[in-house]
Amino acid sequence: MLRLRRSCQHFRRPFIKFLSTAVTPPPAPHLPLSHPTYIVWGSNTSVGKSLVSAGLASSFLLSDSPSQFLYLKPIQTGFPSDSDSRFVFQKISSLFQRRQAHLSLLASDHVLKASLPVLNSVSGCGIVNGNELAMCDLGRYEDQLLVGQSGIGSRLICKTMYAWKEAVSPHLAAERESGPVDDAVVLQSLQSCLTTGLEASGESDDAKTRAMCLVETAGGVASPGPSGSLQCDLYRPFRLPCLLVGDGQLGGISGTISAYETLKLRGYDVAAIIFADNGLANEVPLSSHLRNRVPVLVLPPIPADITDDLMDWFDTSRNVFDSLKEILLSAHSKKINNLREMPKKAMNVFWWPFTQHKLVADEAVTVIDSRCGENFTVFKDQGSEFMTQQFDACASWWTQGPDAALQTELASDMGYATARFGHVMFPENVYEPALECAELLLDGVGKGWASRVYFSDNGSTAIEIALKMAFRKFSFDHGIHDAQECNAEAPRPELMVLALNGSYHGDTLGAMEAQAPSCYTGFLQQPWYSGRGVFLDPPTVYMHGGKWYLSLPDGLQPENMMPESVFFCSRNEVFDEKRDSSDLAGIYSAYLSQQLSDSSKFNSLLGALIMEPVIQGAGGMHMVDPLFQRVLVKECKKQKIPVIFDEVFTGFWRLGCETAAELLHCAPDIACFAKLMTGGIIPLSATLASNSVFESFIGDSKLEALLHGHSYSAHALGCTAAAKSIKWFKNPQTNQNINSEGKSLRELWDENLVHLISSHPAVKRVVALGTLFALELKADGPDAGYASQYSRSLLLKLREDGIYMRPLGNVIYLMCGPCTKPDICSQLLIKLRSRLDEFISESAESLKSCHS
Repeated sequence: MLRLRRSCQHFRRPFIKFLSTAVTPPPAPHLPLSHPTYIVWGSNTSVGKSLVSAGLASSFLLSDSPSQFLYLKPIQTGFPSDSDSRFVFQKISSLFQRRQAHLSLLASDHVLKASLPVLNSVSGCGIVNGNELAMCDLGRYEDQLLVGQSGIGSRLICKTMYAWKEAVSPHLAAERESGPVDDAVVLQSLQSCLTTGLEASGESDDAKTRAMCLVETAGGVASPGPSGSLQCDLYRPFRLPCLLVGDGQLGGISGTISAYETLKLRGYDVAAIIFADNGLANEVPLSSHLRNRVPVLVLPPIPADITDDLMDWFDTSRNVFDSLKEILLSAHSKKINNLREMPKKAMNVFWWPFTQHKLVADEAVTVIDSRCGENFTVFKDQGSEFMTQQFDACASWWTQGPDAALQTELASDMGYATARFGHVMFPENVYEPALECAELLLDGVGKGWASRVYFSDNGSTAIEIALKMAFRKFSFDHGIHDAQECNAEAPRPELMVLALNGSYHGDTLGAMEAQAPSCYTGFLQQPWYSGRGVFLDPPTVYMHGGKWYLSLPDGLQPENMMPESVFFCSRNEVFDEKRDSSDLAGIYSAYLSQQLSDSSKFNSLLGALIMEPVIQGAGGMHMVDPLFQRVLVKECKKQKIPVIFDEVFTGFWRLGCETAAELLHCAPDIACFAKLMTGGIIPLSATLASNSVFESFIGDSKLEALLHGHSYSAHALGCTAAAKSIKWFKNPQTNQNINSEGKSLRELWDENLVHLISSHPAVKRVVALGTLFALELKADGPDAGYASQYSRSLLLKLREDGIYMRPLGNVIYLMCGPCTKPDICSQLLIKLRSRLDEFISESAESLKSCHS
């Protein structure tokens, strides 16, 4: 049988185009799922990753079906003497001839970018001054057409993306050869190769179903990349399924298990483990440890003779590689089928919170495959199936803050806490995570006023505990406690709260009683609700047309109000303590004093003030005038009414400071924290109290103690996560958004963009503070309010742009984390503004068609 071979080498005299080393935001991967893509990891260097890649490529390509195979080597050192992509290219070409393959094969090997020493080595350019140079376009490739019996053939594409000359760890090679490459640049290039590498060959749809891609890493799982980041972290945004090449040598069991655990800790799926036999039967303890969750395949021993061309070895290994291919294809198929079926299954078994199921179609269900930092990776089926990323702009109900680095740290620390503690009893016990967490809370959000930390499960239960604390303190201060203790049959006084309209403090029954009537408390939601409080209409502050305005409720609009009192030149002016001496402060004080006086005429007693400091979250992202809240706190403390700050939403840098109390310039008696406290990784809440509140529960009988608790109070996992997150967010070395004083975040939302959006004809008001940017769309009638669907079309468009948002009716918001880079926030605002332009045009067209 005649075999024709055409071989060509191409080298373009390089145009010296050097890569910028500037750090850019990570790309939003858009990865096709029409074919399986796997990332090849090694338990160490020199375990045979390229041998496995070549063997898998031969099994896939040298068959009777037209196929495509894309092999990518993102990072290569020791080049050109060592080139894994050239190795795969050459071995497949040799195996094609040896096995007399039926189908023709077009094979190519490309080198895309290289350092200056590599450029000089392969091109003879002789550039000597490389101190200011980074990586350059090499433009080198080689191709071969191997002709079989059939004219319809297969395609092998091998690519080295970045190459350095010195055979050392990539971070050292990059440093020594003045060739640094940022992680985001590597990911951007890899994404480009993954999305275009197989499409460019122009095969038919049938051929594309017979396609596979391998991305082979450099060194071991935790070997550094060119920037110094561990490669297991570098590639994590893609979360490609893994093929782990283990070690069959002495010590290989430990190394392989360590590599596997490192990958699992970062959320990777390992589809198979494969290694060469060294006569030690390492597969037996490996399979036992993995409990057969992952297939373990064993290759024949690799010849020790370096002159061996390995052709006999590849032939002997053929059945193993055929089995590996089927395992990988099956795993890919199973995953795709699972992703396709999940929306319908979810609709049949879930009862989602705050969701009218009748309004949710199968295609509207977002299938979240994973999370990395602030981004969801979601499955999409829009004619073609792919994975893409969406920025979690609702911070998963205000809980999220970790970047990718903190997410990995939390996974590691919580794994340690699980292994060390599991769960242990809390009352009358102490263990490190709980103690460290409590001390950090008292030295942080409770500094200067709190002396005790009471742990519970979530924000709503933290509020319930706070109410019990406040009512006891009020009773203690006003003699009610002593009266009840002396006469148990005495009529029990009715204690109520003082709170603000628009407030929200959780969904448990007691917490709901402490909030004003709303859609959350109506008969359909809570038939027992009575609203045990006096609820005041608060003045609010908002931006419109680039200016900050004050909106006063009807009961607070004096006739002699000066125009300058209703708007502010800047947001800083809103929070300025100098306002305490203004006429408006006197108006607030007189109004609140009168309200407290009027309430004393009723049989009920105001036993606590409870409020969300500065921002009312679920009530519509309203900013309450800080001066009003500050005066309110002062008036309540004058009358010995305990003050509760509900900081479940606002705490831990959400509003730009570690606690919103810093913005108000006043302290509570009790405060509740949750959500972002643990980095949003696991539920945990804390109710902080002053010493005087704690003392009101001290007595000779256990019955005088606070008889409230949860099975998982101060659980080690939550306290560990909280301690890590609290320290991470306030450390300038881990959070570059912390200002030089360490007391606030730098401005995250671009001022000019905020002003532009506040002036948009579709926008009624804007609030931008800390990690929050919120706006209310102009709407009337059924288009306004929490039940409104008015913003739905806008949010669907934004999801197409990679922004996942969830509205509060016609109020929409973007929420980032304390560590989010300002340029990412700017990208979010730019996309939002663009979609607002479309939204108002579509709304106008819709209105026009209705009238016609």
